[in-house]
This record gives sequence, C-alpha cells and structure tokens, in this order.
Amino acid sequence: MLGVLLHLTFFCAPAVAAGPPAARRSDHVDVLHGVRVPDPYRWMEDVDSAETRAFVKAQSRYAREYLDKLDGRERLKKRLAEIQNFTRTGMFFQKRGGRYFFLRQDGLQNQPVMYVQRPGGAARVLLDPNTLSKDGTAALSAYAPSPDGKWLAYGIEKAGSDWQQWRIRNVETGRDLEDVLEWIKFSNPTWTAGGSGFYYARYPKPERDLLTASNEHNKLYYHKLGTRQAEDKLIYERPDQKNWYFDSWVSEDGRYLVVIVNDGTRVENLIYYQDLRAGGKMKPLITEFTGAFYPAGSKGSVAYFYTTDQASRGRLAAVDLEKPSREAWKNVIPESRDTLEQAVYTAGHLFCQYLKDVTSAVRIYSLDGKFVREVKLPGLGTVNWAWGEQEEPEQFFSYAGFSTPITLYRYDVKTGQSTAMFPGKPAWDPGAFETRQVFYPSRDGTEIPMFLVHRKGLKAAHGTPALLYGYGGFSSAVRPSFSVLYLAWMEMGGLVAVANLRGGNEYGEAWHQAGMKHHKQNVFDDFLAAADWLIAGQHTSASKLAILGASNGGLLVGACLNQRPDLFGAAIPQVGVMDMLRFHKFTIGQAWASDYGSP
Repeated sequence: MLGVLLHLTFFCAPAVAAGPPAARRSDHVDVLHGVRVPDPYRWMEDVDSAETRAFVKAQSRYAREYLDKLDGRERLKKRLAEIQNFTRTGMFFQKRGGRYFFLRQDGLQNQPVMYVQRPGGAARVLLDPNTLSKDGTAALSAYAPSPDGKWLAYGIEKAGSDWQQWRIRNVETGRDLEDVLEWIKFSNPTWTAGGSGFYYARYPKPERDLLTASNEHNKLYYHKLGTRQAEDKLIYERPDQKNWYFDSWVSEDGRYLVVIVNDGTRVENLIYYQDLRAGGKMKPLITEFTGAFYPAGSKGSVAYFYTTDQASRGRLAAVDLEKPSREAWKNVIPESRDTLEQAVYTAGHLFCQYLKDVTSAVRIYSLDGKFVREVKLPGLGTVNWAWGEQEEPEQFFSYAGFSTPITLYRYDVKTGQSTAMFPGKPAWDPGAFETRQVFYPSRDGTEIPMFLVHRKGLKAAHGTPALLYGYGGFSSAVRPSFSVLYLAWMEMGGLVAVANLRGGNEYGEAWHQAGMKHHKQNVFDDFLAAADWLIAGQHTSASKLAILGASNGGLLVGACLNQRPDLFGAAIPQVGVMDMLRFHKFTIGQAWASDYGSP
C-alpha cells in the first residue's frame, strides 16, 4: 500500500501486461423497503467457493505483478526496515506482586514479547508469540498478570482472526497449566483479588463458518485455575439480549465484582454489581443507557465511576454501593472544557487523563476532588496511564507523538518527576520534524482541528505530496501517534495531515453524536473540507493529495471518493465497511448499528 502511494506521488507508473481480472456480474436483486437494489457480486460472500478463491488468487497475482515493478520499491523497503528496526517498550505495563510486566518489540520482530522483571533486576522473556507460528501471525491479544504476580492469563489470536485461545502461565517456571479456554473475543481476564481465578466473557461455539458467522449471546464466566473450561461458573447472561456483551472489574480489596454491559459499539453501557463477601444476587446500578460508566477504583464501599451521564465531556462520580441511589451520588470531578478520557484511583490519588484539543493532559486530584498538580509531559502527544495499585508510590505511563515512538515513563508521585525507563535509539532524529495544529471550517461552519506534520523547514506548496488521514466514528479520537508510514512519507518530502472529524470523542459525546446515524454526512463533509482547505492554502494540489482510512475510515474514504473524486489523486480505503446494507449480517457487524443505524 505504501509503495503504491509513494509511487503515485514520487515515482513513475510501471507498465502491466493487462488490466485487472474481471469480476462476474450476476443478476441478483434485493428488494429493501420497497426499493430494488442490484447486488451483482453477492456470490463473493461465499468466501470458500472455488470461484471466489480463483478470483482472489487472480487479483493477488495482478497486484503482485504491479507492485514488483514499482521504481524505488527496494530502496523504500530498505528504509522502512531501518525505521522499524529499533526497540520500543510501553505498549503495556503493570506492576503486580513486586514484578514489572511489560511488552517489548525488538527491531523487526513480527509481534511484541511479554517480559517480566524484578525492580533492579534483569528482564526475562515470559511469553514470545513469535515462536508460536512459522509465519509470525500468532499475536498476543489478551493478557493480565494476577494481583500477586504469580500467574499470567493470556490469549492468542492466529492469522488475523478475532477468536482467542487462552492459557495460564506460571510466571516463575514459564510453564502453562493444562487449562485451555476457547470461543473468546473482545475480552480480557479480570482476576479475583486472591489470584485463584478470573472472570471472562465468551460466545457459544459457532455452528457454521468461524470467520463470517454472527457472534451473539455473549456470557460472563468465572474460571478457577486448574479446572476445565466446561466447569466454569456462569456469572451473568441475558438471553433476551443477543447483541449484549460483557466486561468485568474487581475491586482491589476483592469485595466487589462490577459487570459492565455493552450493547454493540454504543458508548452508553449498563452496570450491575455483586458484593463477593456477602454473596447474594447480582444487583442493578445503571439500568438505562444514559451514558458511559466505567469503574476507576474504590475505597471501602465507595466506588469511583468515570461517566458521560449528564456530562458529554466526562466527569467522575463517587457511588456508595451500600447506598447506591442516584440522590446519594457525589460529583467528585465535574465536567470541564477538556474531554476526560479515563480516571484511575492509584497511589492514593485520582489520576485523570484528558484530551485538551486532541493532545493529552494528566491532572491529579485528591479523593474529595481537590486539584493537586498537573503531570509534566514530554511534549504535545498521547499518554496512556497504566492502572497501578492504589497505594503504590510509583506509577507508569506511555507517551508517543507523530515523530516520537511510544516510550515508557516512571512517575514518582512524591516528587512529580518522570523518567524514561527503556529509552530506545531510533534510526531517525525525532527533532527533525515538526507538528502544528490548525483549525478549519467544515461545510456547516464547525471548526475542525487538524494536525500538520512534516520535516522542519518544509515549504509546502502546490506540488507537495500530501497524505490526509481520517476516521470519524465510534467515539474514537484520533490522537497523535507514531507511524512508520508517516515517517517514511515525511522523509521523502511529503506532508501528513490528520483531521479530527466529528464522530470521534475529541470533544466528548456531543462531538461523537454529531457524526453518527443521520448526521454521518457531517463526517464526510469534515474530511472534504480538510482537502479543500489544504488545496486552497497551497499546501498541496488535488493531483498530489492522497486520502487514507481504515475500517470506519475506509467507509469514509469510499464515500468521499464517490462524492468528490475531483479532490484526490489517490484513495486508499483499508478494510473498509463498504456494504452499508449488509454489514450487520457478518461477524460482529451488528454491533456497528449504534453508529450507522440498522439496515
């Protein structure tokens, strides 16, 4: 993909013997709400048919012939490998039982490796997914060390599938128990306080094709170490709600289990809870989809919840689970101009991570909501704060920017000082690039933020190749992040533009809702306005502008290419959601109706 894009802007077109393979058109027609809708390629939905396989093989052969003839391809491939060939640490970090658990990816490894380390000691490999498959496609997709640091529950995905198989590893010996858990997607282990087992969610075994069958009737289970999956205890299910799925949280003192009930990809969720000491039935706390609710920690019977209920940009509420009526809730940290992304009760304080015009800010508060200090960050970028133990004096966070790869930092709560733990040595100078933020008007006058990133000293002009990226959906903010693609593009003299479209949560839930369902055209308008702004400002020209997006962003690219083909010289919709009449019929697609509406 990058080779094609660079070729379109920097190199000459290769000659190919013939055009792409033709796709057979059938006469299939659906009648939807009284409207006849032709679907001539419906036969391709049978992914295992001989005809579909032959068509895919022919397409791949044609693409390979084209790609192999690109001028500068080998030079570019070598440079990409050089950029990628450095050690990065910080994708995950937790301190449990006096041990550090973290992911590290060295050089050109296909997958990051899980390490364990005692403070002051040497790090050792705990789990290397690169050894689990010959082609490097086995990926570590779920992981959680037990509170005492003695066990690691982990899940492995293979060949890009969302299905996970879970095992439990003895941290000291590196050996796995015989426990094997299957039919798991989109779940992480939640350990009990004593480390004797964990909660997790799974789907029933599919009755037909594993890759395309719809996933319905998720259930929450408890798995006790050393037992078979068939013996797992069912904790919560809702047979009347086939699209609901569950997550869980256990208070550090082991007293409360909180069940988070999700309905597709909608932001709002429900909360049920159980006093594990007292036993008894699951109790409802939030029974209507009025906002997002996520536990941030607890002290005694008081639980702290991050929520968007009555606060589009987020707030923090204290709820006494012994007296859970809404009238007794306390608004500990009220909504502010900046978007509250998450809150964690750790080190005796409330650590609140905000988005301030799409860059991270971390502010520390006391349990009664009094401001303590703001954490000094390395620059304008993206922070992810690790969930630490509640009285642990040292905390950890990762930081990344457009030209700065993800780096892990140790934060001393007492002094307020941050120190890079495993600083890498990249094959480029992060200081050789600059990032600035601009605001431009969309079609309806809404001001949209956009990052412009390029080499220092670049004088963008009409002939400058530009890469415009967008997403705009599912309440997902596009924050500054490091990309090998971006860096290679900028080294060759290109401009990277990242537009923060409506549909994300850059400015809270109202920003999200302004780009979903009947307002989805706002997202396309925001993206088209970004292209118009770049061209009108002489930052690039239409023939030198490429647009890029994946999944929901692939839908964005497809829609904009159809609405304004005159604006772009190249368009790359990666794994795009393109069939808006049938997306709900496959895998987890029905969950997307929260943003798109139901066909």
